[in-house]
Amino acid sequence: MSNVTVYTKPTCPYCHRAKDLLDNLDVPYTEYDVSRDPQLYATIKQRSGMNTVPQVFAGDTCLGGFSEISALHAKGMLLAALGLTEQP
Repeated sequence: MSNVTVYTKPTCPYCHRAKDLLDNLDVPYTEYDVSRDPQLYATIKQRSGMNTVPQVFAGDTCLGGFSEISALHAKGMLLAALGLTEQP
């Protein structure tokens, strides 16, 4: 299983939706609040090419934000993209 990391800001509604989706699928993840760490935010923006949060990573691969992981889930492809073959 890939390590799932979610970069968020506390006031971001899409961040809450992304975490809710992962929680509903029982996917464990590590969350980082980038509003408290501008250097971390700059680093992940450079890594992903995205300027928004949430940013969801499976290992070193950025899957995108809430819209992208929601679309993967709707296609039945999210768990595989996260490195899971079935719900944990």
